[in-house]
Amino acid sequence: MKCPYCGYNESKVTDSRPVDEGASIRRRRECLSCTRRFTTYETIELLPVIVIKRNGSRQSFDRRKVLSGMLRACEKRPVPLSSLEQIAADVERECQGALEHEIRSEEIGEKVMRRLRDLDEVAYVRFASVYRQFKDIDTFLEELNKLLSER
Repeated sequence: MKCPYCGYNESKVTDSRPVDEGASIRRRRECLSCTRRFTTYETIELLPVIVIKRNGSRQSFDRRKVLSGMLRACEKRPVPLSSLEQIAADVERECQGALEHEIRSEEIGEKVMRRLRDLDEVAYVRFASVYRQFKDIDTFLEELNKLLSER
C-alpha cells in the first residue's frame, strides 16, 4: 500500500478490525520509510448496478443519491440519520443481490418508499410527491387517502 505522506510503496499492518457489520475491514498501517500511520479499508468488489433513468439514460447506482433524496424528504422530521443510512444500505444490498445488474429508477424509488412508509409517514408522502411527480392536489389526496386507509 502506497504511503499517502511520502509515497513509499511498503507498509506494515498494525491493526485490523471488521467494520460495516463485517462488510469491510479497517486496517491501520505504518509506512516502513517515514513511520507515519494511515488507515485503509478493504471491501469486496461488487459488480456495478446500473440504474435506468426515466429518460432512458443509464448510470451507476449511487447510495449517496438515495440518501440525499431521503434526507430532503425527512427535513425537519424526527428521523435519525442512522435509519436513513440503513435504508440506503438495504436498498443497495437488495439491488446488488438481484440477478440482473440493471434496475429501473422506479423500482429503487418503490423500495425506498416502502421503507419510508414504516419509518415516517410525512417523509413518505414528501418522497412520493417528488418521486411520483404528483401533477395536482387530487393525486396528492389519493396517496394520502391510501395511507389513511392502511392505518
